[in-house]
Amino acid sequence: MTELLYLRDGYLREFDAAVTASDGRDVSLDRTACYPGGGGQPADTGVLEWRGERSRVTELRREGDAVWHVLEGPVPAAGETVRGRIDWDRRYAIMRHHSGLHVLVGAVYRLFGALVTGGAIYPDRARMDFALEDLSKERVAAIEAESNRVISEDRPIRVRFVSREEFERSDLTRLANVRLAPEIHEVRVIEIEGFDAQADGGTHVARTAEIGGLAITKTENKGKANRRLEIVLR
Repeated sequence: MTELLYLRDGYLREFDAAVTASDGRDVSLDRTACYPGGGGQPADTGVLEWRGERSRVTELRREGDAVWHVLEGPVPAAGETVRGRIDWDRRYAIMRHHSGLHVLVGAVYRLFGALVTGGAIYPDRARMDFALEDLSKERVAAIEAESNRVISEDRPIRVRFVSREEFERSDLTRLANVRLAPEIHEVRVIEIEGFDAQADGGTHVARTAEIGGLAITKTENKGKANRRLEIVLR
């Protein structure tokens, strides 16, 4: 089992860990600050260092409760202690875009009640699809204005955990289709103070001002009652 350090501290750039398994190319660690990908957010990249050796972490994958780090270079043996370092500039850019999408989603939900049908995050842009039939220029302008209002107010963005029971009786999802696996008993929630709260497993900035401003650069019709918004950050 790999302890997921990023769930409580998205700003952790370095960490020490023990190699729990090694297959000659990849290693599983007992703890990691590297996000393994999921929910539209790409996996982190970085490095592992030990005993004067250094390898690039080029990919990550989850297998059950373990996170495997795909390495380019030497591979440490099981039992070795390593120091991990995340490619911070890339991670922070992704965090800003991920939090920007949460503001966007909150704005669309508040203004039009539309839920999310898909999305993707990149270091230089992000996109989100909504169950929405009408996406006029006026609506796009209203969404962008509301998003930037919230960003400019520098609201705190906090992580909290709720029980499965609380999640199921609360308005804590913005997904059109959500189904919790039976083994999930606790749900992680990202809360933008006084504006939005939704279940999420990714990494985020601590305050909305860090997002820096949002521009909707592209809209697409992705089918009946499905509209895409693409954003960049200023």
